[in-house]
Amino acid sequence: MNTTSELMNILNASFHWNKSRMACFAHMVVALIKVRTVNLVELACAFCSTAKRESRYKRIRRFFRQAPIELSSIALWVINLFGLLNTPVYLSLDRTNWRWGKSDINILMLSVVYKGIGLPVFWRLLPKFGNSHTRERIELINRFIERFGKSRIAGLLADREFVGNDWVGWLLKEKIPFCIRLKSNTITTNSRGLEIDIEALFYDLPPGEQRLLQGKRKLWRQEVYLSGLRLLNGELLMVATDKLLEEPISLYGKRWQIETLFGCLKSKGFGFEETHLTKPERIEKLIVLLTMTFCWAHRIGEWRHEEKAIVIKKHGRKLQSYFRYGLDYLRDILLNEIHQTMDKFSKLLNLLRFNMKLGRGTL
Repeated sequence: MNTTSELMNILNASFHWNKSRMACFAHMVVALIKVRTVNLVELACAFCSTAKRESRYKRIRRFFRQAPIELSSIALWVINLFGLLNTPVYLSLDRTNWRWGKSDINILMLSVVYKGIGLPVFWRLLPKFGNSHTRERIELINRFIERFGKSRIAGLLADREFVGNDWVGWLLKEKIPFCIRLKSNTITTNSRGLEIDIEALFYDLPPGEQRLLQGKRKLWRQEVYLSGLRLLNGELLMVATDKLLEEPISLYGKRWQIETLFGCLKSKGFGFEETHLTKPERIEKLIVLLTMTFCWAHRIGEWRHEEKAIVIKKHGRKLQSYFRYGLDYLRDILLNEIHQTMDKFSKLLNLLRFNMKLGRGTL
C-alpha cells in the first residue's frame, strides 16, 4: 500500500476534491509529519514523487496559489473526527501574530475546547497587526453558528483583548454564553450602583481565594456577573459572565487550551512561524494543512494512550500531550518502519474514518 493512496481515499470520503490536488495535499500531510516544518522547501524534499525537487516545490506553491477550499467543510471534518457533532462545545477565541520580513501575519482563530487542547475550526487573517474589531469576531462566531447552530455553543471563552460594549452587548443580545477576562482598569459598579474601579471589588482577596459577586454589575452599558481570583503572584484575575456560575474562574481556565494549540502548530509541532507565505488566502490554506495533520496526530495520541498509557510525572501531569504522543509514533513509523509495518500505518489511517454524513467541499 502506498503511504498516500489510502490517505487520499479516506479524505475523499469527506471531501469531493480534484484528484490531482488531493494527491498533492496527501503528500504534503505525510511530508509535514516527516519534517515537522511548513517551510515549503523542506516539504518539497520530503514530498514523495519521482519528479525533480524543483517540480515538487512548484507543485506545492501552485496548490496554495490556486486550490479553492471550503473552510466550513474543514470545520465539519474536525468536529466529526472527534465525535462532537451532537455535543455542545466550549469555544475559545484568541489571536496569534508574528512578522515575516515587512509582512504582518495576524490570525484570529476560533477553537473547540477538547481534552486540554483547542481544536481549530474557523480562522481568518486580519489585515493589520493589532487587536481584532467587534465585527471580525462576530463574523467568525457567525460562521460557526451557520455551520453547526447556536445551540451547539456551551460557552465562549476569551482573554482581556476581547472586551468592549458592542462585543459584550452582541453576545448578550444573541444569548451566547460567555466567560471573558477583564482588564484591571475596567470601570464597573458597586452594590449601590456607583461607578468603581473593578479591582476595588476584590482588593481584600488573599492569594489563592476567589469571590463571586451575586448581583449583576454594570459593565460599559451592559449588565453582567463578575468574579475574581487573587493569583499566587498577587495579580487579580477577573472575569465577566452572562449568568451566575458556580466556578467561572475554573471555566475560564479552559481558555488556555487554545494557547496550547498555538504551541503545537508552532515550536512544539510544525514550525508554523517558519512559513514564508504572506498572502492571507495562502496562509488560510496552510492552516488547513496544519489543522488536519494536527487532528490526525491527536487522534493517534488518544488511541495510543488507550493501548499504552502516557507516563504521568510526579506533579500529576502527563509526560507528553496526546498530540506529541501521536505525532512521534506516526513519525517513527513513516521514517523508520513504513515498509516493514504497513499494518501499523493502516491502523493509524483507520483513525481518520468515521461513519457520519459529511458536507462535501470542493477543491
